Amino acid sequence: MRTAFPRARLRPPAWSGTLHWKFAVFIAAICCLLAVSLGVLVHVQVSADNESRARSAALASLDGVVSAYTAGEPLGPGAAVNPPDLPAGLREMVLTRQERGTQLADDHGHPTMWAATPASAGKVLAVRRDYTGRAAALRTLDRAIVISSVAATSITLVAGLIAVSRLTRRLRRTAQVARRISTGDLDARVNDPRILHADRTGDEAVAVAAALDAMAAAVQERLHSEQRFTADVAHELRTPIAGLLMASELLEPGRPTDMVRERIQKLRQLTEDLLEISRLDARVERVELGTHRLGELAERAARATGQAVDIRIVRDTRARTDQRRLERVLGNLVANAHKHGRQPVALSVDGLVVTVRDHGDGYPDHLLDHGPQRFRSQSKNGGRAGHGLGLTIALGQARVLGAALEFSNAPDGGAVATLRLPAASPAEEELS
Repeated sequence: MRTAFPRARLRPPAWSGTLHWKFAVFIAAICCLLAVSLGVLVHVQVSADNESRARSAALASLDGVVSAYTAGEPLGPGAAVNPPDLPAGLREMVLTRQERGTQLADDHGHPTMWAATPASAGKVLAVRRDYTGRAAALRTLDRAIVISSVAATSITLVAGLIAVSRLTRRLRRTAQVARRISTGDLDARVNDPRILHADRTGDEAVAVAAALDAMAAAVQERLHSEQRFTADVAHELRTPIAGLLMASELLEPGRPTDMVRERIQKLRQLTEDLLEISRLDARVERVELGTHRLGELAERAARATGQAVDIRIVRDTRARTDQRRLERVLGNLVANAHKHGRQPVALSVDGLVVTVRDHGDGYPDHLLDHGPQRFRSQSKNGGRAGHGLGLTIALGQARVLGAALEFSNAPDGGAVATLRLPAASPAEEELS
């Protein structure tokens, strides 16, 4: 049985979708269409005019030949009665209609204009005129049309590409700024000087740049307002929460007291997480770099969670990183794996890559598509939800470290978080 394989679809190269390429094709097509139309029009007009002149000249010569034939005088060069090379169509037309006529024909490789008229006893009196000069002039005209069309198309294409390149550069600049904004750089602006001129309001590229700058400014202001609000609320909550914690120490020992203290501790942790997120959003965090053995840091972070973790050091190395922040990232990843996944939870170190995996239902689709979002945490099977701050903080701290934190699901089940630390300078030293 044969296996049918789907045919690979041929896709045009990426550059063919650019505005430059499309504009070039458009200009070239329009110029070629105009050149062909004008060239054909001029060719047909000049050719018809040449033939008309040649026919008139041949008929005028034929009139002189008829007069000489009637008078019994010599017919002259190019004239004859029933010439053997007279076109058959012209001979038949003259004999059938008994009227004179002309025809442009090829005579042994030379274009010739024939003029013929009926003679006595079914004979045809004909005269020929050389058409080579007129045909050569028409070919010269055609070459001039082709050369001028190619030159005009090239000049127009170059001028058009130069003009459109200015527009595409501005659009690429706007796209680059938009990508920077999408990655969190809300200070990025196009700052096109044309925006300040009122007479540029009809420029679409200026309108797009102005709209992008305005949007970035509005988003930045809103985010700053939310960050200030979050930080202010979290900061104001710290004092009453500390008072509640102190007051709980005065309660009688027992299960109710333990429950109150547990809720206060969770509220206190939530407040601290909100403060940390507000600092990460404000991008005011600064790293304190040092050279550390990555395996030891990973083991210390796993043990600090108080949970059972299967630690595997595949290849240890020295990493230049911020110890506190790295332990914070790994601790949050391990805690999240225990909270939303199932055991066993494994942590492996392979060079500068640290992987934390559980054997639960994996990350939900919205997290894989858009990354962790604060106050949104839901397991794939609709289980217990959380605040969604642990992974958000881990991702923010990883960015501060210059590391890449990726989330995926294992083929055989389970969530996988992969932390890739940046390669250090030659100070990084691999351990055997």
